[in-house]
Amino acid sequence: MQQYDAVIVGGGPAGASCAIWLARLGLAPLLVEAGPRLGGLGNDNPFADDWIAVLPGVTGQQVAANIASSVQAAGVPARLGAAARQARRADGGFEVDLDAGGAGATVRGRALVIASGVRARGLPDHPADAAWPGVFVGPGSSIMAHDYTGLSVAVLGGGDNAYENFVYVRNRGARSVHLYARSVRAQQQWVSRAGRGGVRVGPYRVDPAARTVDGRAYDVILVFYGWEPQAAFADGLGLQRDPRGYIRTDAATAEASVPGVYAIGEVAHRMHPCVVTSLADGVVAAKAIQRRWERGAS
Repeated sequence: MQQYDAVIVGGGPAGASCAIWLARLGLAPLLVEAGPRLGGLGNDNPFADDWIAVLPGVTGQQVAANIASSVQAAGVPARLGAAARQARRADGGFEVDLDAGGAGATVRGRALVIASGVRARGLPDHPADAAWPGVFVGPGSSIMAHDYTGLSVAVLGGGDNAYENFVYVRNRGARSVHLYARSVRAQQQWVSRAGRGGVRVGPYRVDPAARTVDGRAYDVILVFYGWEPQAAFADGLGLQRDPRGYIRTDAATAEASVPGVYAIGEVAHRMHPCVVTSLADGVVAAKAIQRRWERGAS
């Protein structure tokens, strides 16, 4: 079995940045991505990401496409559609079992980089993969593409995404839109745009099967409960995590509690989560891995 200098799980900004830097530093990384494309959550963002100073007017989907082009230009081998199922220590490094369309495979690296990011948090007390007709867990392009004309819509959550999408749906011809927030965490700009009409702050009850909130029926329920780290494949390594499940890392190197394992981007929540900080995290880990091999570590 070929042994790479690093197996990087996750092809978003953090993982891609780490892979590109390792390749251009003369090392041999392998990039593993569960989805069909590189670029991470940007693939589901059709709007301009004007927070990136060097890319004004560029959409999240264009950012994702640029990431894929940069990985290809650096000559980094990438396995797409390959979900990491389990990681374990092996002689001289780590092995990761993959599931690629029902076919199993195992890859080996001297270092393991966890860049698997986050997923939208679903309804509490329900399985993470549970689904109900008319109930959407977001954000994402599917929510943006939905036709809300004449529909009654409930938006759940108190953060930026909930308030932003409440305003979005309200402007898309919905018959009625209500925002339910147990507490308000959104930026003041979104709270001001939303106004008070249709906004209800305090406890509420959701029945996703009946599609009701506090007993009121809706055509569509949109859930924006924030994010949670997704790195269950690494549970067997016994990595230290914070109370919310994010992987703890060294501030200077991005190395986790197990030597040779690095966690970068939103799965570690090392910095304010965004494309730019994720890219920087990838560089930090790549340089730490380079220094490790230069010292002759194994």
